[in-house]
Amino acid sequence: MRYCDDTPGDLAWVRAAVAAWRDRNPVGTGEDLLAAIGHQFHQDYAIVLRAVLFAVDRHRARRSPAYPLRGDGRDRWAGRDEPPRAAAPP
Repeated sequence: MRYCDDTPGDLAWVRAAVAAWRDRNPVGTGEDLLAAIGHQFHQDYAIVLRAVLFAVDRHRARRSPAYPLRGDGRDRWAGRDEPPRAAAPP
């Protein structure tokens, strides 16, 4: 199966499988994902599974209570105009 041959239902199945895996493995890596559920998909589908994992993580990070949305819907860091800055290197 090639990615371009997929239907919306196929992609919904992939998203659901990856999201369910992420729920059970919150700190798992892409390699862990492939080891756990990769056998359910064609061997060339590894890149799609990793991409969906990235999208799931990015979507969940945007909803994180650590970085709430401002009232106007703009995605900002706890109401500040700038993201938190990393400490200066020693």
